Amino acid sequence: MMVTAVNWARLKVDGPYRLRRGAWYAVRAVANDEVLVHVSGKWVRVPWPAVEVTESLPSRWTVVPRPANAVMIPASWGAHYAVCPRCRHRAPLQGRPETMQCPRCGKLSPVAWDEAYLGRK
Repeated sequence: MMVTAVNWARLKVDGPYRLRRGAWYAVRAVANDEVLVHVSGKWVRVPWPAVEVTESLPSRWTVVPRPANAVMIPASWGAHYAVCPRCRHRAPLQGRPETMQCPRCGKLSPVAWDEAYLGRK
């Protein structure tokens, strides 16, 4: 199901939410204290304070600090990994590249090293 979004959201805090760290999701509505985002084919309510919302889909890879309890991310990826801005694919960071090409969707995008995503330093 293709979803056309007017706004996009990603987690800005760790918590028990169905969103993957660093990935952008289509926003359907913002009401009261919640944001309705499209996750895995379903609309999910997320508290407004837990997400960052923007009007256009960002075009840069998000650099994400590896969570202490990571089970789906190989240890060989080290302390950080990157998330594709287009397809949400996770990829290892080798060195400090200015751009990366997504192995899944093929999009070449800059890497957002200047962002402090989830407190990354």
